[in-house]
Amino acid sequence: MQIIKYDNEHDWLEGRKEKITGTKLKDILVKRGTGKKVGFYQLIADRLAIEDDENPMERGHRLECEAIDLLTETTGIKFNTDLVIITRDDNPNIAWSPDGFTDDHKIGAEVKCLKSALHIQAIIEDKIPSEYREQSIQPFIVNDELEILYFTFYDPRLVSRPFHIIEVKRSDVEAEVALYKEYEEKTLKEVDQWVEKLAW
Repeated sequence: MQIIKYDNEHDWLEGRKEKITGTKLKDILVKRGTGKKVGFYQLIADRLAIEDDENPMERGHRLECEAIDLLTETTGIKFNTDLVIITRDDNPNIAWSPDGFTDDHKIGAEVKCLKSALHIQAIIEDKIPSEYREQSIQPFIVNDELEILYFTFYDPRLVSRPFHIIEVKRSDVEAEVALYKEYEEKTLKEVDQWVEKLAW
């Protein structure tokens, strides 16, 4: 056993970063047959000395335009980035606020400028992290014409791989689209019923 003493909390926190501590174990330990947890990807980010030093929401807004520009450069598709909310014709309470969309509404873009651990996870697993899965379904629920959604990850701090795209096609999510649409409609009806009951 080795004991490393620190003179201040800053150095102590830095010393913990790349190591598995008791606190981090829950973010790494998985049941047999399941995939890696985010703590695994955080260890990679720590070893690459990538600092998460900004509010994620502010960072996302700041970098979104850069990500859309890179998406256009990569795909050759020009995206409209107007600040809009798109709703279903038959239910205006089912909505999507796209980061980008084509003028014919057949292609959309969702941009995520996540903490580096989640960015690395998206690259290694080449799939949308589970906490963002519904955000890859909702555009297809709202827009019946949507054919492709480019789910885009952007983190310029990871210099070797700052940009990653996962292409979601309607045919990939058709079953979930139908299931979630029905769930949303039922939920909104229930909300309306409670509003009517409680509005006196």
